[in-house]
Amino acid sequence: MSPSPTCLWSPVRRAENGPVRLAFDSLTEGADGEPLLLATGLGANRRWIPDGLCRMLAARGFAVARYDQRDGGESTHLPPTATRNPLSALMAGRSEAYTAEDMADDAVAVMDALGWASAHLMGVSLGGAIAQRVALRHPDRVRTLITVAAVPGDASGLRAVRHIRLRTLAKFARLRFPDTPEGSVAAGLAVSRLLASPNRPFDETAAREAAERNPDSGMRDREAQSRQIGARWHGPPIDDITRPTLVLHGADDPLIKPGAAREIASRIPGSRLVLLPGVGHELPESSWETVATEIHRLARSAAR
Repeated sequence: MSPSPTCLWSPVRRAENGPVRLAFDSLTEGADGEPLLLATGLGANRRWIPDGLCRMLAARGFAVARYDQRDGGESTHLPPTATRNPLSALMAGRSEAYTAEDMADDAVAVMDALGWASAHLMGVSLGGAIAQRVALRHPDRVRTLITVAAVPGDASGLRAVRHIRLRTLAKFARLRFPDTPEGSVAAGLAVSRLLASPNRPFDETAAREAAERNPDSGMRDREAQSRQIGARWHGPPIDDITRPTLVLHGADDPLIKPGAAREIASRIPGSRLVLLPGVGHELPESSWETVATEIHRLARSAAR
């Protein structure tokens, strides 16, 4: 019998970066493997990265840990600011709450709490941009870099907007659900539908089950999302990244154009680009084998 989701993961722990406390946990399988830290996307908590994919990665020799970004999940949520709409915050290209450097340092704080001198670093969506920034700001802490469904980490404001399908982002920003357990499940289901590949039948049953397992996903907190997406990067360009890099992107991504992945791959020396057919802004089960295999290949080549 497969272990329950709660048994798969260690009890939640907290890392600290100044006044911010960052919730994280570790997969109980493969704990002796190579360190792999997972960073999640806008508004999402750490449970949005599928357990099945995490177990595949553990089976390939990785010790998998994941964390909630500041203003997400069980990590510290900052006080409200004037900008309370994610689209407006993105267009402004700046945050009143914190910087992109702060969010990059959060990942390093989690590594410190785990006792990891360095780790493979995988970021999804906003987490992918943050992972790129960690590789720039703390290259000695990053063994390899994996970005998934991300924009270039040095893009903000209009430079980021050009990679985003604004119609989808506007739909995301307009989602409204009651502050109840049922509303949280409905929000999770709606976001899954919005971000799924339009060229693959939407599995509503699986999406609903996932939303029910993760009712506190953070998909309704638009103020927190605004603070996250508005955090601006002041550091060097991604052209300066020196870590071995894998760029993954859904070929059917309805939120971030695949051209964003092509730009990242063209600017990071020696990086590898893999477009995932039939995949949207998501990590469906059909993609797990490819994703896990490519990450393992990257780690193996970096170790030579």
